[in-house]
Amino acid sequence: MLLLPLGSGYAQPYKYSDLPDWSGVWLMEGGTVFDHATWTGGGGAITVGSRAHPPYNEEWEAIYARHLELKDQFRFPDTNSVCGIPVGFPRIFNIPDPYEFVVRPEQVWILTENGPNVARIYTDGRPHLEEPWGTYTGDSVGHWEGDTLVFTTIGIKGWRDEDQILDRSGLVISDAARVTTRMRKTNDTTMEVRMTIEDPKALTEPWLVTKTFAKQPPGTRVFDYGCAENNRNPIDPATGRTYMLGPDGERLNDDG
Repeated sequence: MLLLPLGSGYAQPYKYSDLPDWSGVWLMEGGTVFDHATWTGGGGAITVGSRAHPPYNEEWEAIYARHLELKDQFRFPDTNSVCGIPVGFPRIFNIPDPYEFVVRPEQVWILTENGPNVARIYTDGRPHLEEPWGTYTGDSVGHWEGDTLVFTTIGIKGWRDEDQILDRSGLVISDAARVTTRMRKTNDTTMEVRMTIEDPKALTEPWLVTKTFAKQPPGTRVFDYGCAENNRNPIDPATGRTYMLGPDGERLNDDG
């Protein structure tokens, strides 16, 4: 049995030889629609008329409806368009850029190429924080069931400060959400992430969302960048309208 250093307070039952190989670079499959299973209207997250159908209560369905109305006018702001802040949890599983998953006996790290996004899942036996302060990524603790990582996440800020969304259609959850995630390789080149989102403030029942990731060819690299270097979604401060820019900088959705 491998133990953590004296004074850590947590016995570590895992050895490297017990852990699955999640090495390499991975890419999310599909577009940035957070919940493909309930999506209607066709197209992507910013397509006019498209939306997901989480089991929202009346209050939170109204919040989403307001976001959808602005989205269809290209006026719903995604605060991540200007970068500098994390995408938060569980949106960290809904990014179109490469990922790396670092598996250690005491922790698993989710690293994304896009922006300052790192999630840590503690697998050293520690419990959740008793009074977690709501943060972008929250507090995640878990364990291994064979080759499947099972972890719960609490203490996320959600829509508390009105700056965290799950996709650009405006899907949101509250700061009371608890997410249980089961993460495993279904074969050598596919990673499956199954999330059960429970939210007593926003949802009438658990919301199940599945994302998949494809392993990229050996030698694929992950680069760092900032959206401000080549921002294709600038927000007009006067109108709140979000523009889409083409490769030459022309506005693709400018109706005058």
